[in-house]
Amino acid sequence: MFATVVDITARKAAEEQLLQAQKMESVGRLAGGIAHDFNNMLSAIRGYAELLRDDLSSGRALDEATIRESVDAIHGAADRAAGLTAQLLAFSRQQVLTPRVLDPRRTIRGLEPMLRRLIGEQIRLVLRLDPSTGLLLADPGQLDQIVVNLVVNARDAIDGAGTVTIETSSTTFSEPYAAEHLEVLPGHYVMVAVSDTGAGIERAVREHIFEPFFTTKERGRGTDLGLATIYGIVKQTGGHIWLYSEPGHGTTFKLYFPLAEGAIERERSAPDGQPHIGSGTVLVAEDEAVVRDFTTRVLERAGYEVVAAASADEALRLLEAGGEFLAVVSDVVMPGLSGTDLAATVLERFPDIGVVLLSGYTAETLNLSGVLERGARFVGKPFTPSQLTDAVGASRRARMEPG
Repeated sequence: MFATVVDITARKAAEEQLLQAQKMESVGRLAGGIAHDFNNMLSAIRGYAELLRDDLSSGRALDEATIRESVDAIHGAADRAAGLTAQLLAFSRQQVLTPRVLDPRRTIRGLEPMLRRLIGEQIRLVLRLDPSTGLLLADPGQLDQIVVNLVVNARDAIDGAGTVTIETSSTTFSEPYAAEHLEVLPGHYVMVAVSDTGAGIERAVREHIFEPFFTTKERGRGTDLGLATIYGIVKQTGGHIWLYSEPGHGTTFKLYFPLAEGAIERERSAPDGQPHIGSGTVLVAEDEAVVRDFTTRVLERAGYEVVAAASADEALRLLEAGGEFLAVVSDVVMPGLSGTDLAATVLERFPDIGVVLLSGYTAETLNLSGVLERGARFVGKPFTPSQLTDAVGASRRARMEPG
């Protein structure tokens, strides 16, 4: 019998130090990228807000075009900031999703005209959508975002003329296969792949490709969160993402989503351009005064009467006092009773009242699956007036429909 004993304490310590250094580098890149992008957006918001304030307090005759320019610039910068936070949440798998049973072929065909405009005339777009492709369960907006981001990346990887190919199919991962690939769970999957005939990706770049704010593009082209966002979205849906690429041989991203069974769901909404007109009383629970006032104003403009409460506890007392409300709109994170607990109480004790939850969302505080499955609606902050009023209407329909 022979035995060899090697003390690897020093080696393990060095490996742990290297891993920690790599983590800190990634966190530093993330923090620096966030600060850079947000400071740009805040500069625009603050700068145009000061210009608008000066115009309104100058005593001069107001130039409507100048004022509208400032308002539009503030609105645009706020939208970009909201988009960045949404990307960060997707990257960290912290988003509240609204998954639906989707046909990926229908989604891709719907995006085809826009994708052709994005890639330009020199690049050919080829669709290979297998008729036997199954249905998948995903958030519709995020599936669109994934396909668009991958196609834009493919376009940027092609110098001059080339081809971008989008494919769909169904596949099955067996138990032995899953045992050899630790991130894969056995089962049936739907594959969506985007390939390009570009320059390919070197190994050193592939190792960091899904890290936030890692990019090979020149500064100023995007937020560098696209692939990290896609990675987070796919993982959050229970799927997998694989990258195949070699320098000089193009790149293929293969995304695998768990196969879903069921009819394709369609979101009911008012026709485009038709404003939401409401009636009845809505109870608003929000501890931030500025958000509470904005929410109240939006609902009142839509035709509702509004009773505002500064906490979920106060809102519950108003409900128990016998107030007649058609819906409760509540922030999720508040001192005392949480919005989630308030929603659960309303869903159980007040079957005729709709429930809408609002939040900027953090994973530590949100656990919404139980109330969303029972008919509550979720609107992420920042929200638009139409998003809020549509959610109030949808929450009412969800409570009135049988089952």
